[in-house]
Amino acid sequence: MVKKQRVRKKKAEESYCLGIESTADDFSVGVSTFKGEILANIRSSYVPAEGGIHPREAARHHSEQASTVLREALGKAALKPADLSIIAFSQGPGLGPCLRTGATVARALASYLDIPLVGVNHCIAHIEIGKLKTEAIDPITLYVSGGNTIVAAFDAGRYRVFGETLDIALGNCLDVFAREACLRQKQGMPLGALVEKLAAKGTRLLELPYAVKGMDVSMSGLLTTAVTLLKKGKCRLEDLCYSLQETAFSMVTEISERGLAHTEKKEVLLTGGVAANRRLQAMIEEIAREHDARFCVVPSEFAVDNGAMIAWTGVLAYTHDIVTPINQSHVKLRWRLDEVEVPWIG
Repeated sequence: MVKKQRVRKKKAEESYCLGIESTADDFSVGVSTFKGEILANIRSSYVPAEGGIHPREAARHHSEQASTVLREALGKAALKPADLSIIAFSQGPGLGPCLRTGATVARALASYLDIPLVGVNHCIAHIEIGKLKTEAIDPITLYVSGGNTIVAAFDAGRYRVFGETLDIALGNCLDVFAREACLRQKQGMPLGALVEKLAAKGTRLLELPYAVKGMDVSMSGLLTTAVTLLKKGKCRLEDLCYSLQETAFSMVTEISERGLAHTEKKEVLLTGGVAANRRLQAMIEEIAREHDARFCVVPSEFAVDNGAMIAWTGVLAYTHDIVTPINQSHVKLRWRLDEVEVPWIG
């Protein structure tokens, strides 16, 4: 994102931002007012026939569904394209083909409507939508999804990373295990939710690698061991799911508690796709209670990747004089959240 001293702004009564999210398997369009009212949040998901996400196939899905999702979002918001004040898009991090598809749509809209374009950091958007929907002010945040596992908090103008995964993300760990177990993704129920459902029936806690290294975690050894036990066929699938969840969640809970103790924040925010898991919610809520902090969890609709979070973060950036010139709107596949200035937090 690039600062610009003067940006054209419409009247308050006409202030709407359309946000486009396309970092991975979801193409989503959200519409937010400048006051934080979410008018629409429409999503279309690419579901591969087998295996994980195929970036080019996902990008093809996004391209094919873009016009339909856009029309549905504008219809839901009861707006015409001419009513929009700005266009925001997920500029990174994410999968290159998917990001480029969303960026192309955003550039075309902004150019055609002659309105400002705002590139948004996907990770920051997950935090900001969580804060908006829970009314959190200054939390320590555990952001867990298919692509990211981060403990972050705001300090000195930016969100700072206090801990993160050293290899694969928590959501990816659960998804890969689910695919190895031949669990089939269903519409409206992601793989992680299938693991959660089976884990609720588990009764035996199996010994799995627990890898916390300072403030960081490592999930690869945990996943490898769980898959190895799965293939040996000597453990109940329910017990494996239960043990995988308990071990992985304990790891991220430990580093979250360390971050909370270090920062002495009075709020703990859980956000990202894995935030919908009730067992993880219970564990993070417990450490919040022990440290006399308020526990906040993003609503499920806004936990997964969604356009509303991009739209709202676009509003925050734009109203603090940040726009992205078209010639600087290239996507950033490895754009860390601690590289982004956050002037909207005083």
